[in-house]
Amino acid sequence: MDLIASLKQDEKAAMEIIYQTYWEQVFDTAFKRVGDEVIAQDITQDIFISLWEKRHTLEIQESLMAYLLGAVKYRVINYFKANVTSERYKEDFKALTGGISSLYPTNQLIVNEIRQELDEAIAVLPERMGLIFTMSRKQEKSNDEISAELNLSIQTVKNQLSAALKIIRKRLAYLTVLFF
Repeated sequence: MDLIASLKQDEKAAMEIIYQTYWEQVFDTAFKRVGDEVIAQDITQDIFISLWEKRHTLEIQESLMAYLLGAVKYRVINYFKANVTSERYKEDFKALTGGISSLYPTNQLIVNEIRQELDEAIAVLPERMGLIFTMSRKQEKSNDEISAELNLSIQTVKNQLSAALKIIRKRLAYLTVLFF
């Protein structure tokens, strides 16, 4: 009986076998592509969690190893996309909160109002999301630091930051009309 068939028979035992059989290859592949052990561990963990969550609907056409390596490829691509986007938003946020006062020193009142609007937008975020956003943008902590401090995966931190930025951008969209 192959691993996929056994997965349907005794799910937990089969998943343990799959994990023990493939985790090192998945981790090594991720590590070679991202060059960071912690990120490679997160990617590996996310892949096996996803495999477990999709176990009832997943149909693998090729070998399980081919599927897992394909998953690594797409997770790595998404990781790099998220980092590029995150860095761009970090720069935009700094320009919005810090750069405006240097660009328009006579308009301190406007800057204060924008900061107040931003604080209000942050306040409506779900509690944990708001905390992660504040730690990242106001306290300037790295995703790794936030992950360690809150005992979350780096991917969770990235997902929360991305979701927070979407909410804040939507709430403050009218500002782009005024300034850009």
